[in-house]
Amino acid sequence: MHEKKRIDWALVISLMVLMAVGLASLFSSDPHIATKQIIWIVIALAVAVFLYMVDLRSFFGHRGFVLGIYLVVIILLLITLFIAPTIKGNRAWFVIGSFQFQPSEFAKVALILVLAYFFSKQHIGIGRWRVVFASLIYFAIPAVIIAKQPDLGSAIVLFCIWVGFVLLSGLPAKKIAISGAILVVALGVMWAAVLHPYQKERIIGVFVPERDPLGVNYSVIQSKIAIGSGGVFGKGLGQGTQVQLGFLPEAQTDFIFAAIAEEGGLVAVVVLLGALLWMMLRILKIGMTSEGNFLKFVCLGTVVMFCAQIVLHIGANMGLVPVIGVTLPFVSYGGSSLLANMILIGIIQSMHVRSY
Repeated sequence: MHEKKRIDWALVISLMVLMAVGLASLFSSDPHIATKQIIWIVIALAVAVFLYMVDLRSFFGHRGFVLGIYLVVIILLLITLFIAPTIKGNRAWFVIGSFQFQPSEFAKVALILVLAYFFSKQHIGIGRWRVVFASLIYFAIPAVIIAKQPDLGSAIVLFCIWVGFVLLSGLPAKKIAISGAILVVALGVMWAAVLHPYQKERIIGVFVPERDPLGVNYSVIQSKIAIGSGGVFGKGLGQGTQVQLGFLPEAQTDFIFAAIAEEGGLVAVVVLLGALLWMMLRILKIGMTSEGNFLKFVCLGTVVMFCAQIVLHIGANMGLVPVIGVTLPFVSYGGSSLLANMILIGIIQSMHVRSY
């Protein structure tokens, strides 16, 4: 008899720390947004607890259930692309009154689930091009729709999830090299025929940081000033000049790391990074100790997704990668992102406590 596993409280604590750090920054910059975030946190936690209480093993054992989730999300993405209003240049949100819903966040969850099911059944034959191509189709359908919105950040996160599954499922080195060459060609095609001019400008701005300081590089310059001026202990909540005077754009979402660094300093950054790292390590541990391949792959995909978002968000705040609108998991303001992330946590905890 195997001992029944318990809920991973260390993972729960790391999430609470992340949400607390995020809320502190949100209250400092915009109390109204912080209040809305609290409502989303309550909803997301309720959903996660519900999923934890349900035995999900039988549901995710059925191909039709997993594909059903995937297809529903694809339909939502298509509806959003064609009928949603344009907000900040993107058609990415359903808007019902003051409520906004972003299907692309749930596309990440759906992709993780469908690839986890796919590779848990097919990973022995991963060396076959047929298997790699099939997994590519699962990624490409939502990614193309999301890129059309256009939401390049979410599309790149989906790509990272797919690459993570393929690489860590045992693709032979020769085929990795061939895939890499194909990717280089694909990136060249994207640059020539897919990317919008403003997206190209953002990429160029990474390599030429002094270019257009009042335009394409304005946000990054203000972000660097905020991070550098925070020092060890920060300027204090409500005292950050870049945040409070409005010089730092999107301080509640795309540049919340810089906002935290300015007002909380190195101490807050260390706490934040420590909680993010601990969260991912706990999820990896759950995956490594699981006897079922599906949960292993769900944990893998979740960590890859979080890692991609963290690197892209902090990298953009520091001017190391282009600004593509990627939020910081459990920290940035955003109900759809928070709910989608909590759904994954609920699934992981539910299957973890019921695995023997």
